[in-house]
Amino acid sequence: MSELLHELILNTARQFPGRVAVIHKEQQWRYQELAELIANFAQLLLQHQLSANGRVAVYLPKQIETLAALFGSCYAGGVMVPVNPQLKAPQVSHIVSDSGAEFLVTTKHRYNQCKNLLNQCPALRAVILIDDPDNSLTTEQDPQASHDYISHSCIYWAFDNKSSVDDNAESRFQPHRRISHDIAALLYTSGSTGLPKGVILSHLNMVAGAKSVAGYLHNHKDDRLLAVLPFSFDYGFSQLTTAFLTGASVVLLEYLMPRDVIRAVEKYRITGLAAVPPLWIQLAQLDWGETDSLRYITNSGGVMPQPTLAALREKLPQTSPYLMYGLTEAFRSTYLDPRHLDSRPTSMGKAIPDAEILVLNEQGEQCQANEPGELVHRGVHVAQGYWNAPDKTAQRFRPLPKTSGGRHEEIVVWSGDTVTRDEQGFLYFVGRQDDMIKSSGYRISPAELEALVIDMPQVAEVAAFGVPHEQLGQAIVLAVKLNNNSDTTSAEILKLCKQQLPNYMHPHHIEQYDELPKNPNGKIDRVKLTQQQDQLFSR
Repeated sequence: MSELLHELILNTARQFPGRVAVIHKEQQWRYQELAELIANFAQLLLQHQLSANGRVAVYLPKQIETLAALFGSCYAGGVMVPVNPQLKAPQVSHIVSDSGAEFLVTTKHRYNQCKNLLNQCPALRAVILIDDPDNSLTTEQDPQASHDYISHSCIYWAFDNKSSVDDNAESRFQPHRRISHDIAALLYTSGSTGLPKGVILSHLNMVAGAKSVAGYLHNHKDDRLLAVLPFSFDYGFSQLTTAFLTGASVVLLEYLMPRDVIRAVEKYRITGLAAVPPLWIQLAQLDWGETDSLRYITNSGGVMPQPTLAALREKLPQTSPYLMYGLTEAFRSTYLDPRHLDSRPTSMGKAIPDAEILVLNEQGEQCQANEPGELVHRGVHVAQGYWNAPDKTAQRFRPLPKTSGGRHEEIVVWSGDTVTRDEQGFLYFVGRQDDMIKSSGYRISPAELEALVIDMPQVAEVAAFGVPHEQLGQAIVLAVKLNNNSDTTSAEILKLCKQQLPNYMHPHHIEQYDELPKNPNGKIDRVKLTQQQDQLFSR
């Protein structure tokens, strides 16, 4: 079987053309229809000279056009770049610019929000709009912006109208040849320093991940998976790949309230549901009624609190919970078989199929049982590094030392997370080694928050950090020192953050200091700040 990402859909369409592949609200698309849709989008890109490995950024919520653009980009021989729909113009333009995207797929409204900043994206040649432009954006240049310089053209793609692609396009525009080691996707994830960086994932990485996860979750063609997480999140995108690999159906949901998730489970007879701890905490507090279709639930993106797990197990006695650990740089690393929940409820489990998980000390040696060490992942799921970031790649993607059984300079991913392994080989999470904030299931860079606030002329110093929060995992706190004579308020700083950042990155508290504490090296003492504030949300 081929190891190309888009062929998950094409292969299933050949085997089960009439099976339902995607459900969105009251509409549904069968595998044959989905295959035709991604081929149609691929031809549109090739008509407009998408280059081999050309990046295509997709800035849309969960809808059928999103799937067509993502998988169609791979079908054409390009690279998909999912952009979280919660992001705002500065983050979108950074991802489009950093990735070197040739095309951006979005809606007219979203485009208008970031149009000016897109002029700073030198590789961007065209914006593909999926909604009716009222005849205002169908030409090579947007006439409504005639007084502004626009460095790219606009294209309108009607996904349900094949006339948007020439009838003979397939014979005239052949997809670029790809093999399994070629890049399929750039998934942008926050790092401990700086702006989000793109994780380079090959077709083989993503297909192997789908096979591993579908294997231990026992996915099959009669499953219905509910997609509630962003597709820019590898855990969210996994709902698509595991479904399409096995011929299952995936239901797309943009929910407003947790209750919407339960309603969708009941309405669509969902068999598999993936979520992050903040959502599980909310769902555990609700009445699940007579839900009887749910075969399994999964958790990743943080540790699920034990009271939450207990409440879910009580409300869903026929449902198997799978507790998982993953990192975008290696897709997924471990899972706990539900059979071990009662005996090891706090464990991360063991390695997923076709992966090896090592626990290494600072000397690069394998740790003894119950000795803390860094989780290191080796195998087919290890990404190809960070896009345009050789220094950061060299820090995280390194060969195994000979002391731990390194093999021919094989590159593995060093997670930055501290874990232990018990005598039976089960892993337990201890903590992170960097300053990343984990809130609402997202990894948030303190440096990105700080860079925004320090640009305010009234601010002299700023530090961002996370403190424990019962529902979010961590709440975001800003410690700020103002310039002399400044009367800027915390509310004004928060307003700026809300204008420039997605909701999940908004600070939950801003504390003003006369002086920020420093360590002996003169750097801001984040540990001391965190200790001062860590009771903030538990009072």
